[in-house]
Amino acid sequence: MTGRQGPAPSRRSFIGAGLGIGAAGIAAAGSGQALAAGSDGAGPLSAPARGRAFLAAAMDAYPDHGSIRLTQSYTDQAGLFSTAFTYDNALAILAHLAARRPESLTRATALGDALLYAQIHDPAYDDGRLRQAYNAGPYTFYDGSPQPDGFVRADGTANVGTQFGFTGTAVGDMAWAGIALSALARRTGARRFLTGAVRIGEWIERTGRTDEPLGGYKFGVDGANQRLPFTSTEHNTDLVCLFGRLARLTGDRVWLERRDRAEAFVRRMWEPTGGFFHTGTNDGVTVNKSPIPEDTQTWTHLALGSRTGGYARSLDWAAAELAVRDHAGRTNSTVPAGQSYEGVTFSSASLLADEDAPIAAGQPKPDRNGVWFEGTAHLALALRDRGRRGDEARARRLLASTEQAQELLGGGQTVGGKALPERAGVVSASSPLDTGFGFGYYPYRHTGATAWYLMAAARCNPLRA
Repeated sequence: MTGRQGPAPSRRSFIGAGLGIGAAGIAAAGSGQALAAGSDGAGPLSAPARGRAFLAAAMDAYPDHGSIRLTQSYTDQAGLFSTAFTYDNALAILAHLAARRPESLTRATALGDALLYAQIHDPAYDDGRLRQAYNAGPYTFYDGSPQPDGFVRADGTANVGTQFGFTGTAVGDMAWAGIALSALARRTGARRFLTGAVRIGEWIERTGRTDEPLGGYKFGVDGANQRLPFTSTEHNTDLVCLFGRLARLTGDRVWLERRDRAEAFVRRMWEPTGGFFHTGTNDGVTVNKSPIPEDTQTWTHLALGSRTGGYARSLDWAAAELAVRDHAGRTNSTVPAGQSYEGVTFSSASLLADEDAPIAAGQPKPDRNGVWFEGTAHLALALRDRGRRGDEARARRLLASTEQAQELLGGGQTVGGKALPERAGVVSASSPLDTGFGFGYYPYRHTGATAWYLMAAARCNPLRA
């Protein structure tokens, strides 16, 4: 997770405005009935269809700024303007592919081509990298300076997200982009997507590979192209999938050696006593013992599959130790009265957050019981994938909570100044929550959370090589 272990800005940090969401606005989201597109009023859209409608709206928010486009990550109310994180767009591609609809394949292909455009038309580098984020459309920044371009700038370069400092390149973000491009290569047979994925893999090998005692691949580079010293369990988990796919698609066995290196690091992060994975290392020698995040428990299962063996206990750890239930009676909750949400939070530190102090300057105070819906979808999908007794029932409860959040939370929010389809898009969190890694999540509709929900609903594992 970009920014997790050091000074690199997080792809999910919120630097701008506060919540800006009233209880009345949230409750209003449940009013009315959204009708299926082209159905002539035949009936309401299903929850997955409304999720797809959100992804479409976030992708089409700036029609006057060219056909080459990315999906805006968060609604305008998050204060990040038209920021389109590379990670979120990779997830959007995978969610569109999971839908297995012609129109969804068209969207996935267009987003894949946009990532390739960014790779080829970077304003400073020609080495296969992608940046942490781009601008999807125009806006005026907080200091009054205009950002007039869409994703493609007037000079033809990709519009890197410089206003918020999203100019570095993280191995995890790159891996997810490579996973998405490899999925497109497999679905469409188009060589350009495999070429782009291989370029990503080669950049990671050149930049991230380390011979430190714990091994694996390091974090990436900051905006000044300085190598970051951290090594992330999550990033190396992503690489297990990416390198495994590249081995299969190219037939080149060098990718198997690289996959094994990444997997060996992940296995070194296992804590057998507690039954969970640690987050990584800051120096390549010492394992970070705290905080313990959710995604290193669920993504490891999704990536390693049948090779997890006893490691699958990490799902039980996440389901038990990170479980939360949010309602209006909780300290600092923004959930309207009469509603309740269950799921998991971001990390062990989220459960210990100081509820008397703002998450960050200009941000609200955290709710220790805020539900992180992206992680809740991770867990639901991983439980469905594992398939032990009780896993499906638990996954369905988590998905039902996520669908209720889509129904009732985040009403009145916009993308590119335009109203969203009714009850479309999953908020990143039920209430403000502190991740314990220097940033928070808030009740803004989010491309990443929505994409993970759609993949969980479709039983589509994006990390299976």
